[in-house]
Amino acid sequence: MSQSERVKIAKRVAQEMSVGEVVNLGVGIPTLIPDHLGDKKVYLQSENGLLGMGPTPDKEAMNMDLISASKQPITMEAGASLFDSSDSFVMIRGGHVDMAVLGALQVDQFGEIANWAVPGKTILGVGGAMDLVAGAKRIVLASTHLAKDGSPKLVKELTFPSSGARKADMLVTEHAVFKFKESGTELIEILSDIHVDALREITGAEFSYSDQKISS
Repeated sequence: MSQSERVKIAKRVAQEMSVGEVVNLGVGIPTLIPDHLGDKKVYLQSENGLLGMGPTPDKEAMNMDLISASKQPITMEAGASLFDSSDSFVMIRGGHVDMAVLGALQVDQFGEIANWAVPGKTILGVGGAMDLVAGAKRIVLASTHLAKDGSPKLVKELTFPSSGARKADMLVTEHAVFKFKESGTELIEILSDIHVDALREITGAEFSYSDQKISS
């Protein structure tokens, strides 16, 4: 995937954030979001102990003592707070995070997420994935539409270990935006020049959509 497509996903997810929300950003594409919020004031939480994460610093201003949970250099906005990991997870487990933006290895047609382990592969660290899935008020997935091996990430049933019973609310890929409902997956927006029929061919789950809402 090109960097421009990753940025497209980050920008679309940024539209979902409301002023004043506390938002946790996961690894991968979510780390691009701080650079694309514009004037929207949200409070970005890094689970390694920061509330008030700012945009990516210029190379000349990078301080590797100040990094995100993804080990990426970050800045702090005026009024930012630093605290230890236990307090950070109290925020998450206590339901004080309005929205979590996570990557995904797989997500099923009802929004159940797998984002911490690939069967047969070494697990380097679970991180806060399960806590965020359980504790954040809203979960948005920012992910490529396909895995590196070409398999779809949106599937009927998970074959990777689940991150928790709690379901995601939305999935944003380089091609489309999906919402998850009790009845299944709904396509609500197309972000590329792909046709709906072609989108179905590269998606592992069924989805519904309204012609009045979708243009392709």
